[in-house]
Amino acid sequence: MLRVGIVGASGYTGVELARILATHPAADLTVATSRQYAGQQLATVFPNLRERVTITCENLKPEELVEKADFFFTAVPHKTAMDIVPALLEAGKKVVDLSADYRIKEVATYEEWYQQHTSPQFIQEAVYGLPEIYRDQIQKSRLVANPGCYPTSTILALAPLLREKLIDPATIVIDSKSGTSGAGRAAAVGTLFCEVSDGFRPYKVGGSHRHIPEIEQELSLLNTSDVTVSFTPHLLPVSRGILSTIYASLNETISEDDLLSLYTKSYEDEFFVRICPKNSFPATQYVRGSNFCDIGLKVDKRTGRVILVSAIDNIVKGAAGQAVQNMNLMNGFGENTGLLGAPFFP
Repeated sequence: MLRVGIVGASGYTGVELARILATHPAADLTVATSRQYAGQQLATVFPNLRERVTITCENLKPEELVEKADFFFTAVPHKTAMDIVPALLEAGKKVVDLSADYRIKEVATYEEWYQQHTSPQFIQEAVYGLPEIYRDQIQKSRLVANPGCYPTSTILALAPLLREKLIDPATIVIDSKSGTSGAGRAAAVGTLFCEVSDGFRPYKVGGSHRHIPEIEQELSLLNTSDVTVSFTPHLLPVSRGILSTIYASLNETISEDDLLSLYTKSYEDEFFVRICPKNSFPATQYVRGSNFCDIGLKVDKRTGRVILVSAIDNIVKGAAGQAVQNMNLMNGFGENTGLLGAPFFP
């Protein structure tokens, strides 16, 4: 059994990791850290884990952590991760980092959108953890930068079109909607029930969301030239899920059937990507609690644009589930081990 640790187990991503690992046949959760809940059982903090997870939260220094597990998920905020990950790597451990600290390859770009980077020597080593694109590199890596939730939903949707040069990258408009769990578990007025219920609003309007450089980095690599996108996120009055609707102008006249064939072929060997049939579109309730990404498309003949729609669970495929998918690849397990559950419904 692989001894696994969760650094930062008291957030939504941390508890989702614990939930998935509780039934993983090749992983044993041996340590979970939390400053806030140190000394308390994780199942007391999160009662959904009763009789499934018996571990007690601890507040440990990196040098204490390394004795307790061989593989680590760092489910902590940006900046915090860069203070922990180097010690884990230097102790010979493998890491999937769920913060943004190792996703952006250009240090100057990271520092423009976040803050000063204190361990840039590991940035180039880190593999961007989108298995459908970087599987071979992930398998050989000791440090994987787990993608953000919005980037996961948009990159998977756009990848086939950009690879085939079928769209004008200058025309990409991304309209994404997320459940409130994407904002984290810390109390904030903007995510209180009365502030969110019965409402629907945008935020970080005008190209200011921190996932933009990550999205543009990966789309540029797929396109083999720079891509700049218009990206606007919205907050939905639901707990889980991301629905992204993406618009782009086609470079040539192509039928909807041909595009669906392209997507079907592109993802035919990808267990976690499901292409919707013609005139059928994804919805967040059909991926809830799962590691699936559902993608649908429509050609607007009147405007010459393609409309893509993708849906993921932001804390599973957008965070913890994809992290476990990466862990499986890094350790030679079957890629979908521990992730075979069907989506929740309703």
